[in-house]
Amino acid sequence: QVQLVESGGGLVQAGGSLRLSCAASGRSLSLSAMGWFRQAPGKEREFVSAISRSSLNTYYEDSVKGRFTISRDDAKNTVYLQMNSLKPEDTAVYFCAAHRSWCSVATMRAPLADYWGQGTQVTASS
Repeated sequence: QVQLVESGGGLVQAGGSLRLSCAASGRSLSLSAMGWFRQAPGKEREFVSAISRSSLNTYYEDSVKGRFTISRDDAKNTVYLQMNSLKPEDTAVYFCAAHRSWCSVATMRAPLADYWGQGTQVTASS
């Protein structure tokens, strides 16, 4: 079983920055695409960003392009999300997601991951 543990969430003023981390652990750990989703109160979980195996490709939801950067360190089985210029509308619980085998970009963008973290709260106050 693979476990994903997020960290780095918190409360910042609008315009501030946060860096989320997600560490994966488990037997026979070998993950393909990894990414981040978020869910605000009363809303559905939505795609934020994804990164393919070996960091070959990255993908972003339009509203975070130019502000958020996803990266991964396969030696540490960790994926990161650097969030700059945070806005109040970025406030949500952020979830780490991972796929155990190759998947299409469409699948990366949908909440269909094999593994999920427990979530970390990000709040950007106005």
